[in-house]
Amino acid sequence: MEATIIGQFDTRRGAELAVEHVVQECGVPRVFVQPVGKTNSSGARAAGTDRKAAPEPETNQKLDGAIEVSVDFHGDGPKRIADALQGVGAKHVRTK
Repeated sequence: MEATIIGQFDTRRGAELAVEHVVQECGVPRVFVQPVGKTNSSGARAAGTDRKAAPEPETNQKLDGAIEVSVDFHGDGPKRIADALQGVGAKHVRTK
């Protein structure tokens, strides 16, 4: 069975955890990450390149738009990948 499983995340950290879990727990070698819309950033502040000191990291800052983590899956158990995405906080999970 071939499927694409897509999870949507509100934070960059959640998307990073999803990639880690899908690769390590499900053995999927290739995962795609992309913004849902045109406007997407990892925070609301400037990156700090024009300042002398770097700003504090915005680890769980809500993004300006969601991030999609998608996995092309070939096998019998896409539910395992969907469960892994939901387990790390996917707001929505769908199969295409």
